[in-house]
Amino acid sequence: MTTDVQCILRAHGITRTFPGVRALDNVQLQLRAGEVHALMGQNGAGKSTLIKVLTGACAADAGSIELEGNVVQPQSPLDAQRCGISTVYQEVNLCPNLSVAENIFAGRYPRHSWLKGAGINWKAVNEHAQQVLAKLDLNIDVTRQLSGYPVAIQQMVAIARAINISARVLILDEPTSSLDDHEVKQLFAVLSRLREQGMAILFVTHFLDQVYEISDRITVLRNGAFVGEYLTKEFNRSALIAAMVGREFVLNSEASKTQRNDTSDTTPVLEIRQLSRKGQVHPVDLQIRQGEIVGVAGLLGSGRTELARLIFGLDRADHGSVNIDGNHVALDSPADAVAHGLGLCPEERKTEGIVAELSVRENIILALQARNGLLPCLSLKQQQELAEKFVAMLGIKTASIETPIGQLSGGNQQKALLARWLAINPRLLILDEPTRGIDIAAKQELTNAIVDLARKGMAVLFISAEIDEVLRESDRILVMRDRRKAGELAGGCNEHAVYSLIAEHA
Repeated sequence: MTTDVQCILRAHGITRTFPGVRALDNVQLQLRAGEVHALMGQNGAGKSTLIKVLTGACAADAGSIELEGNVVQPQSPLDAQRCGISTVYQEVNLCPNLSVAENIFAGRYPRHSWLKGAGINWKAVNEHAQQVLAKLDLNIDVTRQLSGYPVAIQQMVAIARAINISARVLILDEPTSSLDDHEVKQLFAVLSRLREQGMAILFVTHFLDQVYEISDRITVLRNGAFVGEYLTKEFNRSALIAAMVGREFVLNSEASKTQRNDTSDTTPVLEIRQLSRKGQVHPVDLQIRQGEIVGVAGLLGSGRTELARLIFGLDRADHGSVNIDGNHVALDSPADAVAHGLGLCPEERKTEGIVAELSVRENIILALQARNGLLPCLSLKQQQELAEKFVAMLGIKTASIETPIGQLSGGNQQKALLARWLAINPRLLILDEPTRGIDIAAKQELTNAIVDLARKGMAVLFISAEIDEVLRESDRILVMRDRRKAGELAGGCNEHAVYSLIAEHA
């Protein structure tokens, strides 16, 4: 790529301040025709705020935005669309009660041409929607209600709607977070075609492999400030991570695992036998011992989350047994699980984990207070000391422990959820996608903390869609396929072994 490629969008001097925090400080960004431009940075670096400014979701305090040489000031996401800036967000923001076709064409329905003011041409809506989805190699019933499809399909529909709107700039905010490998390849094929057609694409992700697979340039933000713009092919991973965190960064090494204690002869902290729930998980056997990290690998829809929910009592098993420290127990509710020393960081942290309106302090002490019961109530001083301890321990970036947790970045919300469970000192910690949607540095800090917890004797069930992450962190790996156990692998295996089990008998 050359530097004289036509600049479609130029943001210059973008500054935005929230109470107590300067989210953006003199940030710049240039998006060029026919390029995929990755926006990188740690959680809290300002990526989301910059997207909100570009799309009119919030106004900048200073700076300017030019679209094809003309100054624009989007007042809302709809206004940004009219200007030619289309966005797909990490969390699907469509209408689940409408059909797929209605979501794709909402606000722009084709109408009958035979009479002025005539009604919507539903045949054209459905036919055109099918054509748009065909560009994504997606063949589904467009007349079916969107809520009837899994999150991955809903995400693809959101992308279809975005590319169907006449736009010069397409912003993708974590579009692959709910997609499996095949769907990511489909999306990247679409992005490649859009790039060939001259569209400028801003791609926000935490997956380094995807950055280097699809992007032409990279802009890095750190602590709300512009660090630099780089050609991807000339900017290696070590340099990218260093730019993001402001220092050289060493990734996990296998050496950390060799220092763990051998607990193979100890009684399992948790043992499940033929645990199952109709329509969710086929019978599963699993043991987790003190000081052991057991990873759960599998493709999207393999039953990883459903298994975690069964173990923690969020869903009641139809069949099977659960033993804690060799004793049979009934885990019919989360309260039962907590009483027996289990903790769970759920996959959907925003809807099932945090209480957005409560402060960081209140979110951290929730599990401890629930386990203790309504009385005795933790004193404010105890709550503050506990919150301050874990904020410091986990490096939670917040203006104050009294800041509503909903104002924190995703990575810092995840750290606060981990703190909530560490506060009760659980025997077994279930982590369902703990690093999804968080930056590289936060991932490293979290995984380092998980390894340290295992060294100190905590049992960990580690669930992740990132196979390399499961391989790196786990002593043993449970492989799931089609909501059943496909097999177990010892630590130190490779991706081929995992995928071979997933593909077996397919």
